[in-house]
Amino acid sequence: MDIVRNADGTLVVPVQQERRHETDDAADGSAAGTEGEPTQSNAPANRVLHPGEGGYDEALAEWDLQQNPDRAPVVSTASGRQEAMTLVHAVAISPDHAVAPAVEALDDPEASGEALRHVLVGGVRSVEGFAAEVAEAEGGDPLPAHQATKIIGEVLAELD
Repeated sequence: MDIVRNADGTLVVPVQQERRHETDDAADGSAAGTEGEPTQSNAPANRVLHPGEGGYDEALAEWDLQQNPDRAPVVSTASGRQEAMTLVHAVAISPDHAVAPAVEALDDPEASGEALRHVLVGGVRSVEGFAAEVAEAEGGDPLPAHQATKIIGEVLAELD
């Protein structure tokens, strides 16, 4: 099953169900099958991750890779990173967080997208560092990592 990105930025990710072996001395006395037979837990097969939750950045990077599995490994250029920082800042300060007009204003959308993908691949620390760079370059306080990640996801969805 693929990862699904919802309009609100949440991600629906598949969860590997836990396999366990029941024994005849189960705590509740009701073994699901015969002794030693593997059974599936009643855990859901999917989980919803919100920006800022553990595993969200990795799942968003995986979702992005799903969108184009034949894409070459991401490479960030200096100009692409600078344009990406300007883009994230513009979306963050926009009253309605308008992504489409900010993406349309890009000179090199492909380079900006690659720079943002490069940030995601680096995980939470990379996103935090990027948010600090955006604040230093554009002014203001650094965005919380979950907010920066959500904006990056929205931009990548718009670019694809």
